[in-house]
Amino acid sequence: MLSTWGTVEELAKSDPEILVRNLAAHAGIAYSSSSRGELGAWRKSIPALLRLLIDLDLRHVHVLLEYRLPYSPRRVDALLCGAHPETGLPSYVLVELKQWSRAKMVAPGLVSAVAGRVRFDLHPAEQVRRYCRYLLDFTPSLARRPGLVKGAAYMHNLYRTPEWNLDDFDYDDFGRLYTADQLGDFATDLTVLLDTRPESADEAKKAARALIEASRVPARTLLKTAAEALAGRESFVLLDEQKVAYDLVLRAVAAADRREPTGQWQKTVILVRGGPGSGKSAIAISLLAALTGQRKTALHATGSKAFTETLRRYVANSSDRAEDVFKYFNNFDDIATDSLDVLVCDEAHRVRDNDHVPAKWRARYPPQVAKLIDVAKVPVFLLDENQAVRPGEAQTVHRIAEVALEKGCRVEEVQLDGQFRCGGSPYYDEWVLRLLGFIDGGPIRWTDIADGADDEYVVDSVDTPDALEAWLKRQEKSFGGTARIAAGFCWNWRPPVREGGKYVLVEDVVIGGWRRPWNVKQGYEVEGVPSASYWASDPAGFGQVGCIYTAQGFEYDWAGVIFGPDLVIRDGRWRADPERSRDEPVKKTDLETFGKLIRNTYKVLMTRGMQGVCLYSTDPETNAFLKRHSR
Repeated sequence: MLSTWGTVEELAKSDPEILVRNLAAHAGIAYSSSSRGELGAWRKSIPALLRLLIDLDLRHVHVLLEYRLPYSPRRVDALLCGAHPETGLPSYVLVELKQWSRAKMVAPGLVSAVAGRVRFDLHPAEQVRRYCRYLLDFTPSLARRPGLVKGAAYMHNLYRTPEWNLDDFDYDDFGRLYTADQLGDFATDLTVLLDTRPESADEAKKAARALIEASRVPARTLLKTAAEALAGRESFVLLDEQKVAYDLVLRAVAAADRREPTGQWQKTVILVRGGPGSGKSAIAISLLAALTGQRKTALHATGSKAFTETLRRYVANSSDRAEDVFKYFNNFDDIATDSLDVLVCDEAHRVRDNDHVPAKWRARYPPQVAKLIDVAKVPVFLLDENQAVRPGEAQTVHRIAEVALEKGCRVEEVQLDGQFRCGGSPYYDEWVLRLLGFIDGGPIRWTDIADGADDEYVVDSVDTPDALEAWLKRQEKSFGGTARIAAGFCWNWRPPVREGGKYVLVEDVVIGGWRRPWNVKQGYEVEGVPSASYWASDPAGFGQVGCIYTAQGFEYDWAGVIFGPDLVIRDGRWRADPERSRDEPVKKTDLETFGKLIRNTYKVLMTRGMQGVCLYSTDPETNAFLKRHSR
């Protein structure tokens, strides 16, 4: 089988369709004969680039197609590896291929390539510029010599018109743009960067091999930037078990540093378990700040796009390089064992297992927790076992410890008992657990559990969604803070539609005469409305209804929760109804699993509020139950 990389000549002579098949397998996408999507783009763009390189006598240059960036799902369309004609040093050119026939810059750095489309693309030069910087940040051998790397976007199917405005952009060596009518400029620049002499073939091969075999860890320049952006974040006051967990990690890092190269050393896996608001993320950020300050190779990972993007925006202080220390659990599949000093897995209950993978593929896709343990000398898992809300997100302390012990690791566990969300109210936490049947004792009225205690948390319920919204507005006006409405996933969720020349949200959540839209779907943009990742933190988030996937991991002052018909009370017991759910992956599970996931979902939604919560159910019997127990 042909590889996805080789010399220009080898790739140009290969069977184009076999090459596309190999690229599909490499990228993990289904092969088809479609002329659309990535496969269609490969069929058109790759031959255009190879023809140009052949014409420039660069047939000996090595090309890595769909080169996957370290710790990332992102792939560079083509990475050219050769020798610099003047210095003889390795020379790398990252090429982003675009087969667009039109493009208009609609805002700084944002481009519309398809007329009437609600989604926008990053300016191609900015896209490849970021790829270059990212490659340097995670390839120390290149970070020492950044001049070896250049970037170019090639729009081989586009000719500039009088309306062309993409050149209103600050180009640099990492990010340049060439259109079809600038082919001569692109050709000249390529021959300045890549030696055209056949005698340089061996050096080109060495350059490709050096990149493929290069260590893939955070470079010191990235760690320095991250440390500066996170400066002061270790100033969280960690209390009791929080400080114990923090110190255990630093002690394990020190032990790993002291080990002899040929001596015995047992990896330590740290497990930190705690409920909502117990300080897990405060521990995570404090560790990240301290470790990057010590120039330790430390990364943070979660399974939530909204949570990760919010950390990148607010914790990294909007430093686009510091943002790169925040990753996803699935970014570590091809990373070598013990590449990192520390990997902090926040919300580790969302780590995926392989029970949902067909049996014939399980050898290829081992449990995700096993890979996360492998990649770091000190893996840290912070989790709440009652926050798993999707199939496959069923990690428990016992399960992670089981995998760690099988790998010969030592396991150290910390239980966080504090409650810092929900006004620091342990009574509210107990009340929720009893209400939803997670602990023994049965539901109890809020006043019966909280009266006589020094507890200021506000619990209420209402008869209509209009009253729910009015309650939240009143609390905001009277006591300050932020308010949000979140609901069970029981209504359709359509993309924005175009009305009056602009895109607007569809009011899909309909309860009687009350109509509101869900928050914006991931990947869409609507003017004046925050993206899905910032619904919980952006002031403009009020007015849209959030769901579990945009609320989980966040907090706001006043939480409004709408129970949908997927979870109702019948004869004093909770009854889950998958037929009333619109969450397709969850509703396909067996009834017992569905019931647990749905109760977990509402537990998460009910524990987002820092000062108070107001509840409402669309089902009259359930709403009466909520009103009775929230008095």
